Amino acid sequence: MNKAADNIRVLAASMVEKAKSGHPGGAMGGADFVNVLFSEFLIYDPENPRWEGRDRFFLDPGHMSPMLYAVLALSGKFTMEELQAFRQWGSPTPGHPEVNVERGIENTSGPLGQGHTYAVGAAIAAKFLQARLGEEVMGQTIYAYISDGGIQEEISQGAGRVAGTLGLDNLVMFYDANNVQLSTTVEEVDDEDIAMKYIAWGWKVIEIDGNDVEEIRDALREAKAETRRPTLIIGHTLMGKGARGADGSSYENKVSTHGQPLSNAGASIAETIKNLGGDPEHPFTIFPEVAELYARRRKELSIIMAGRYAAKEAWAKAYPEKAEKLERWFSGQLPDIDWAGIEQKANQATRGASATVLGVLATRVENMIVASADLSNSDKTDGFLKKTHAFTRGDFSGAFFQAGVAELTMACVCIGMSLHGGVIAACGTFFVFSDYMKPALRMAALMRQPVKFIWTHDAFRVGEDGPTHEPVEQEAQVRLLEKMKNHQGRASMLVLRPADSAETTVSWKLAMENNDTPTALILSRQNITELPARENRYQEALPTEKGAYIVNEDADADVILLASGSEVSTLVDGAALLRADGIKVRIVSVPSEGLFRSQSKEYQESVLPAGTKKFGLTAGLPVNLEGLVGPDGKVWGLESFGFSAPYKVLDEKLGFTAQNVYNQVKELLA
Repeated sequence: MNKAADNIRVLAASMVEKAKSGHPGGAMGGADFVNVLFSEFLIYDPENPRWEGRDRFFLDPGHMSPMLYAVLALSGKFTMEELQAFRQWGSPTPGHPEVNVERGIENTSGPLGQGHTYAVGAAIAAKFLQARLGEEVMGQTIYAYISDGGIQEEISQGAGRVAGTLGLDNLVMFYDANNVQLSTTVEEVDDEDIAMKYIAWGWKVIEIDGNDVEEIRDALREAKAETRRPTLIIGHTLMGKGARGADGSSYENKVSTHGQPLSNAGASIAETIKNLGGDPEHPFTIFPEVAELYARRRKELSIIMAGRYAAKEAWAKAYPEKAEKLERWFSGQLPDIDWAGIEQKANQATRGASATVLGVLATRVENMIVASADLSNSDKTDGFLKKTHAFTRGDFSGAFFQAGVAELTMACVCIGMSLHGGVIAACGTFFVFSDYMKPALRMAALMRQPVKFIWTHDAFRVGEDGPTHEPVEQEAQVRLLEKMKNHQGRASMLVLRPADSAETTVSWKLAMENNDTPTALILSRQNITELPARENRYQEALPTEKGAYIVNEDADADVILLASGSEVSTLVDGAALLRADGIKVRIVSVPSEGLFRSQSKEYQESVLPAGTKKFGLTAGLPVNLEGLVGPDGKVWGLESFGFSAPYKVLDEKLGFTAQNVYNQVKELLA
């Protein structure tokens, strides 16, 4: 058993050495735990990596990727050539692991603290699905691996609180407590009692020698037997375990081995490999006895899986309706939803329109989970909550996650639900608090997880709450993600700011049908006048699917007025004044520039022809519309923080009125 852990250490150190870049020390210290986990405890199907009922392993410290790649190589997921290509162009072994279920990688990791929070979300998703489908097919254990840095990141407090409060006994986390960080020792920056902290949150805590195989094995058995609480295994490990200098001296427990090749840290890679039983001339080798150990585990798993599949087959015969749901939910299929039949109140806030849609989704989409950061009655996710109930300890029959005041934690938990699969996750808060969520948004985009982010109170019209609660620059920040392309060449996030209730319904339709990226829905607090409709406003709002469309127009328009959200109705009022003055106008709603830019050049030109002057109105920074208005146009926006006053006063003072639209357009045309 130690031979296998030493093999992982040799491979990890050699990968970093060959790349001349990386973090060998932590990977060497954690090798004992991952080896025991993968060779004895983790249940998965080697032939079917996406089996829904598999155990899942979430790595938090992504810099310890050499450890993960090495143990997955022993499991047959990576070749020695691929390990040698660590951190190189086009390699499947990047510096930090990127989600690849076929290869055994459940999450992209790097920003510390997020990875184990995804595990909390996955554990919630597993409980949710078990409550609906049964333990026969949803009896998986979620394993997480965290380091000192992840423990110190503030998000760990939210993750620990949530897991303890909900009693997630299907969650087992190993804390690699090696007392060494990148530039210092842990004791220099943190002297808190970690065990007592997790006990206070309601966790079971087991403290062991993290390099002792028997203690690791016993701790995992004890954790698996726990039926009331999540388990934290605090494993005291040695940073750089087995590392040696040229003279044979120990380089264990040194800060220098954390973030650079061992040779750069003063150690000898050759002596280290020899000390660990490897051949310095041929370090990228799986020892024969280790290959035998993992081949034996593969046979064990095939027997286990035969039993699991037989049980699943019997379950499917006994519960054909549940079996159909399992297949549909994990394939991402939506039930039929009569979007056109959703009845919306006229002239309401788009957050209210969103609540109406959520009420329908709560009854139609059985595998949807909605969360709120203590704002459900304000962000109107209570439209969903009113049709279900919140999770509580031991009861996951509901479909609502009350996250508390913890926006980043909530976002990462929802990402974890999505990574687990089988559920659709959405979460809500005020738009200004998207600032707390930015690290998670980026990771959701990077991993292409279709979480729905619901942001309300979208502009300075929050009013009396003042500049701390009035988003100004937030829209520009979020829209950067719709300008970025993911590896598939698509916008990395779908961002939608609907202009009225009908556009809100269509935006939710787009969000629910989007399985490739996260979606942002940016919604108003205040009521908005419905846009003019010739016959059926919902049908006329369907071009929201193209990102921008003509709301109404005069033939041979002199000027094009464009905006998103609340400002479109202001343009409609301003257009009435312009038309009274003989100026021909086209009004364009642009809920998503990213979607619009993905349309054909012909469509873009048909909506915003190059030869016509354009005026943009935005409650955010002018940059939101400058790319659409062009150099000959003009944007009226905000270039400062907001103010505390009733929103109608702010509209007047800040120039978001029909009269100012008239004035600005007249000046532009002059």
